[in-house]
Amino acid sequence: MLTVLLSSLVLTLHNVTVRVLFSEHLVLGLFVLGGYVKPDLQNSFLLMFMRMLLVVPLMATLAFKLYPSAGREFQDLFTRERFDVLIQAFACGILMFVYIAALYVAIGLIPTGIALTLFFTYPVFTALLAWKFFGDRPTLFRWLVMGIILIGGVLTIPQSSSNYSSNTIAIGIFASLSAGVVYAFYNVIGQKCMERFHPVPFTWISFASTLLLSGVSLLLFSPANSQLDWTPLWIGSIFSGIVSFIGHTLNNLGIRTIGATKASIIGSSSPALTALVAWATISESLNLIQSLGIGVVTLGIALLSGEGFLRRRNSSEGVN
Repeated sequence: MLTVLLSSLVLTLHNVTVRVLFSEHLVLGLFVLGGYVKPDLQNSFLLMFMRMLLVVPLMATLAFKLYPSAGREFQDLFTRERFDVLIQAFACGILMFVYIAALYVAIGLIPTGIALTLFFTYPVFTALLAWKFFGDRPTLFRWLVMGIILIGGVLTIPQSSSNYSSNTIAIGIFASLSAGVVYAFYNVIGQKCMERFHPVPFTWISFASTLLLSGVSLLLFSPANSQLDWTPLWIGSIFSGIVSFIGHTLNNLGIRTIGATKASIIGSSSPALTALVAWATISESLNLIQSLGIGVVTLGIALLSGEGFLRRRNSSEGVN
């Protein structure tokens, strides 16, 4: 449990790093950093590509250590019998590319904690898609919890001010929620794919597809400003890639120990942790209502994950 919690904490550092790369902040109350690129789609492609250049090779090394049969499974994907699985895995890679790009834009435009909280409303969309595609009709309790999550998301929406114009807020909210919807599709298709494909090589294909697509996007839509300060961008991207790799590794270790369901319950702390880390490191402050909204969303995600855990436990006890 501590491993999964540490994983969530480490991954928040990636989100805060992206925020600093997009906008200038006083870091740790000591020095001013950031604002190296404009928070737009082209620069999201750039930061994503620079991050994945490090993460994909590291993930490949991890994949073969955690799952020695990964190479054979990769080869089997190109047979006629498994070609549909390859299509599903690559489709998930496309969805990962889209939701990361949208989330980067959101983090660049609105406070990190709020962007992540709105993104973490994705369990609502996942539940609706699971009902649509798998016939998993939500229970009354699940409908109530989904309502709680949406209410919490509404409470976090920032008001226009001297720091955030109404147009900036609208684009940031749209990008966050869009990232959540796309991530919900990623989860649903990924669930179907991993019924026939191991999660470790599946995750690597998603990351490799994101690297490929972000590279192609940079060729088609290069950043408008070619005079970039590359040194801090590379430092930030390398740090972002390292903490992402550590976070995913710790999460995988935690899942192997306590299971995916318990890990998802602990992972529901991510919105609150992100807001806390952003406040501690770059002095991003939230008002009382926004803090309450983050707490409500965190509670709702934990309840939704907990309901799935109880259902699985009761069904296993019924079988026994």
